[in-house]
Amino acid sequence: MTTKTWVSLLVVSLLIGGGLSLTASSSPDGLEHVAGTHGFFGSAVSYLTGVIPDYALPGVDNTYLATALAGVVGTAMVFGTLYILGVLLFPRRQAGQK
Repeated sequence: MTTKTWVSLLVVSLLIGGGLSLTASSSPDGLEHVAGTHGFFGSAVSYLTGVIPDYALPGVDNTYLATALAGVVGTAMVFGTLYILGVLLFPRRQAGQK
């Protein structure tokens, strides 16, 4: 793939991550809903905190902007991680190599 293709994929991914994150539901997901229904939601113990808790970038007061930025940051993190893994696991071949 060419550099132009990678950059295009990154831009489209960031637009999707930032834009579609605004349409996410604020309702609890299935596990949170069941925990709330059965009364054990508050007894959960969290050993690890997320990088972007509650899908909103910490320190940003505007809810929509915090959510969109969380989508962009999350997308960039996944894209970067997969790109680095791809480079490490599948190095480019030199001209003339099979």
